[in-house]
Amino acid sequence: MNTVTVYADYVCPYCLLAESVLSEAIGQRDIAISWRAFELRPEPVPTLRPEGPYLPDIWKRSVYPLAARLNVPITLPSISPQPRTARAFELLIMAQDEGLDHLYSMRILRAFFQENRDIGDPEVLIELASDAGLDRQAARHVLESRAYAARHDEALRHARMDMAITSVPTIVVGNRLFRGTPSLGDLNEAVDLLQSPKGEPTRKDR
Repeated sequence: MNTVTVYADYVCPYCLLAESVLSEAIGQRDIAISWRAFELRPEPVPTLRPEGPYLPDIWKRSVYPLAARLNVPITLPSISPQPRTARAFELLIMAQDEGLDHLYSMRILRAFFQENRDIGDPEVLIELASDAGLDRQAARHVLESRAYAARHDEALRHARMDMAITSVPTIVVGNRLFRGTPSLGDLNEAVDLLQSPKGEPTRKDR
């Protein structure tokens, strides 16, 4: 099975919006979506506050208009400051090991941007992980023991150093790399090339 990789942070609304375009481009084709971590504001960098000037402005000018065009329900979460995502990404590794990273990532994104859930709260994360098909007690053990902390650190290193990721979402389709929310046409072209036995796609930034 071919795989498309999405580098994301769960507090980035564009990651939820870009997935809707990606899923439409994939359609019924036998292509998996694999999620990888990239923290926009790793500790100790302060996270953003929805009552500050930046978030309401960028949502009004960019997020809400794009969401309306894509017909994706989304709301600026009220949690302040915005949660850190390291713990959610430690559970992502568990989900990756079980082949559930797409279901898990979408459950986290929808919980934050459509249900106003605090995805920095361990109890919330355990519930959401269970919703995505992960074992509740195993998820609790992962968070309490920090069993995957080192693997998460390596995932961040890989994203920054090996893949030169600087923003999210970054979508890798074969040899093409898209930054931000690509057009459906561009993604369709890349997905077509991914499945084609002929012609090698050319790496391209968007």
